Amino acid sequence: MKDRLAQLKEKSDAGGDDIEVPVESEAFMDDFFAQIEDIRSSIDKIDESVTEIKKLYSTILSAPTSDQKTQDDVEALTNEIKKSANNARNKLKSIERQLESNADERASADLRIRKSQHAILAKKFVEVMTKYNEAQVDFRDKSKGRIARQLEITGKTTTDEELDEMLEGGNSAVFTAGIMDSKINQQALNEIEARHKDIMRLESSIKELHDMFVDIAMLVENQKQMMIFCCCVILAVVLGSFVYSFIK
Repeated sequence: MKDRLAQLKEKSDAGGDDIEVPVESEAFMDDFFAQIEDIRSSIDKIDESVTEIKKLYSTILSAPTSDQKTQDDVEALTNEIKKSANNARNKLKSIERQLESNADERASADLRIRKSQHAILAKKFVEVMTKYNEAQVDFRDKSKGRIARQLEITGKTTTDEELDEMLEGGNSAVFTAGIMDSKINQQALNEIEARHKDIMRLESSIKELHDMFVDIAMLVENQKQMMIFCCCVILAVVLGSFVYSFIK
């Protein structure tokens, strides 16, 4: 961790900034970088899991009915993503609170380093969670499209609004009962029921992650505002010094 701190100091020196990190702050920065690496690891795990779950979504959509193993794999990856996302979010928010409590140290080198690292990871976290949300929504829409096509084959044409109303019930038995009066074979019925279950599981996951996504998106926005404020403070100090030297 000290090597990492030294690297950042060297970069600052190379850029012409006269930055010194007191020895007594190195232990604190070691702990900070341990948190950063943990967050980075969680985000990387999410990214890998999203790539895998997209493959499973494609497998499910390409088969008449999804097998239990595929469903179990999707559920396991979904739970892993939730776990990693919660860990990353909680640690990012913890660092944000620390940054806010150190508002009187805006000019210190280690605080600027912490703000920079926090902003980078918060942005990366939002990006990977957006990627996951897009994959979920795409799978949901394609699953609904499959149901609509199966219903159309049986002669039961539905509008998007009607299909949404049928799906919102949340009960597969009730859903299929609503189309039993159609001339539909068992295979088509099984596929419709399977797609409906997929959508219900997905809707639950999307709702669970929604608040988390909004929370972290606000964190990034707050970080932007904080950086703008810091730039204004620095600019004010520079201008103040210039005016003072001119008057003097």
